[in-house]
Parts: sequence; C-alpha cells; structure tokens
Amino acid sequence: MITVIIFSVVILIHELGHFLLAKKNHIEVLEFSLGMGPRILSTVKGGTRYSWKLLPLGGSCAMAGEDAEDEGPGTFNSASVWGRIAVVAAGPVFNFLLAFVLSVIIVGCIGYDPATVLEVTKDSAAEKAGLEVGDVITEYQGYHIDLGKDLYVYSYLNELQEGDTIHLKVKRDGKEQEISFKPDVNVRYLLGFNRSDENSMTVESLIKGMPLEEAGLEAGDVITKINGVEVLDGKAYEKYIEKHPLSNEPVMITYERDGLEYEAEITPKEYRTPVSGFGYNTYSEKASGLNVLKYGAVEVKYMIRTTILSLKELVTGHLGMNDLSGPVGVADAIGNTYEQSKSEGTLMLWMNMLNMAVLLSANLGVMNLLPLPALDGGRLVFLIIEAIRRKPINRRIEGMVHFAGLMLLMALMVVVMYNDILKIF
Repeated sequence: MITVIIFSVVILIHELGHFLLAKKNHIEVLEFSLGMGPRILSTVKGGTRYSWKLLPLGGSCAMAGEDAEDEGPGTFNSASVWGRIAVVAAGPVFNFLLAFVLSVIIVGCIGYDPATVLEVTKDSAAEKAGLEVGDVITEYQGYHIDLGKDLYVYSYLNELQEGDTIHLKVKRDGKEQEISFKPDVNVRYLLGFNRSDENSMTVESLIKGMPLEEAGLEAGDVITKINGVEVLDGKAYEKYIEKHPLSNEPVMITYERDGLEYEAEITPKEYRTPVSGFGYNTYSEKASGLNVLKYGAVEVKYMIRTTILSLKELVTGHLGMNDLSGPVGVADAIGNTYEQSKSEGTLMLWMNMLNMAVLLSANLGVMNLLPLPALDGGRLVFLIIEAIRRKPINRRIEGMVHFAGLMLLMALMVVVMYNDILKIF
C-alpha cells in the first residue's frame, strides 16, 4: 500500500505540473488521470474529465490537439512556443519541487551529513599529507562534495586504482586547504570464493580467474580442511586465517562434493587494494534556520547528480541492464526499506519512506528531461528547435518520431520489468 501511495503522489505531482501550466496557457485539458487502464472513478468539471484508473502505475494529462496537427483554439499547438515549453517542462520541474519540499522535511527532522573526516589512519599517506580529523571535505578528485554520501557515491562509481593520486579540498577553521597524496596499498592473498553466509564453509560462488576456480572447485562444494586443519564453520576458518595468514605459499584445500572428499593444492593470489587512509561521516547532524532550506536543496542536488552519474556509467558500460530497475524493482526496494525500517521507530520509518519518495521524484524528473523521443525532454528538443527557427518541424514527422520512441520505451520497460522479476524470485 505504501508503495502505491508513493508512486501515486510522485506521478500526480508530475501530471499536476503539466495540468496547471496548460490551464494557465489556455490549453484545453481533456482528461487528468491517475493510473492506467479502465476508469474506477471519473467526473467531469470545467470541461476536464478527472479520472482514477485501475492500474496505479502512471498517469496522464491529455491536452486537446497534443498529438495532432490541429492548431484550433484551445489546442496544445495553438499556444505560443514558450507556453508549450513551459507546459512540457512543468512536469519534471514539479517533481524537483516535490523532492525539495520532502527533503526540507527530512533535513528538519533528522539533519544532513557533512563530509567531515572522522578518522585518519596513523602513519598513513593521508596523515603525512596533513589531513586531520575534523576537516570537512569539499572536493574529491575535482568533484564537488556537499555531503558524505556525495563522496561515497563518487568513490563507488570511480574506484580508486593503485598509483592514483588523491586530490582533496578541505575546510579547516573556516579556511580552505588543498591536500594531495598517493594512497597506501593493502596487500592480501585470496583463495577467491564467496560463502553462502559467514558461518558456512559452503562455496556460494567463485571469483573468475582466482585460484579456487582454476583448481576446478564449483558452487555447492564444502571446504572442510586447510593444510589438514579442520575448518568446520566460518568461525573456525576465520580463526585459522588469523593464525596462519595466507601468502604466496601453496596450501592444501580439502573439500566435499556429493558426499565424496577431494584435495587440491592452491596458491593464493595476491590482491592489492589502494586505501584512502581516512574515514568520513555519513551520519546526520542537526540543521536549523535557513540551513534546513539550504540542505534540503543540497539533498535534491545529490539525488539529481547521482542519477546523472548512474546514467553516465550505464552509457559508458560500467553498469549494465541488470543494474536498471523499473516499477517492479522500485516497488520491491520500497517494500524492503519499509520492512527494515520498522525496527527503527516510527520517525525513521517515515523519514525513510519520504527519502524513497525524494529519490523516485528526482529520478522521474531527470529521466523525463532526457532528450529522447516520447519523453518530455524529447518534446522540449523539438520545441526549442521551433523557438530558434521560428517555425515548427513537420508535426507529422514529429509525431512519428515520438511514436517510435514510445514503442522503444515500452520494449525497454518490458525488459527491465523482466529483469526485476528475476532478481526478486
């Protein structure tokens, strides 16, 4: 139910933006509806039909002559080009406004998370470069940082590589300082497997190109001994590794498969991980006065930037189709967040739900502004071209482009929905 409410509010606000600007520009709105499919409730007022439809995913603001060449009085095309631009842009803009209002509520209740340095590893390159506890990071690798989660997302999408130089800008005592250093490297030796859980020695999956995979082990095998020492569970394994750290020396692995016992000599593989040498805040601090509005806007900025960064990673191939989520995936995420938040108390439960609404509203705003046919952004491209050349592109051609885009969009939605269902089940 909470998922339906969040979806409905976000979509309703989007369509309300189109509706209000259409009315302001004297465009006749034929139907304003929430949902898709058959009408459940419907009424006509002031020449507009207001409908609530069966399927709660979607909504529409159907304007006279919107998808036709009709330029008669009261039609979409009869409005000035700038009026039409305002009508089309209003949907995403209202989504950003909704995200801002909800973010202000969240910041007012639980605060914001400045990227304050909480710890610096002793004798690390970061400490030697002059980084101190209490410094507030404002820039990382040229990327402006407003919040701790800005730094987290950027670091996650742009993994630190050995030999990189970390460039920071920090605020200390009201003054900005620049700090640069090469990260330290953590060297580990790994066998290359994932366990089904921390207490189990059952191989859930193998890491491609790592020693256990190369030795022929398979998912479902159970590791029972290392160098003849029994490791009956996860605790025994961790204890063994603590006393006998893996190195580049071969070890004998004993494992069971289908009730039979096998042995394999494995040489652990060196795994080098660059480490920044500092930890930073990702928890909320209270805000007051105008800072509530300021950091409400910053929260929306974070959501928009994160969406754009994710799209960039998708286009460049660093993220794949399996990383996309549609309505089914979003609904599942909202449901999981709701269940996990119950134990945190009523306040945190509703703050997390509002945060999901902010994320969804900001995402919808950004996605709709993409310059793709059938989306608001695609329509804006045609309208901006019309404003520049002072005459419209052939409306029939424009309609065909948007229709083709809609078909491709529907096909993408089917694929994404299929992937979402596979992930859940």
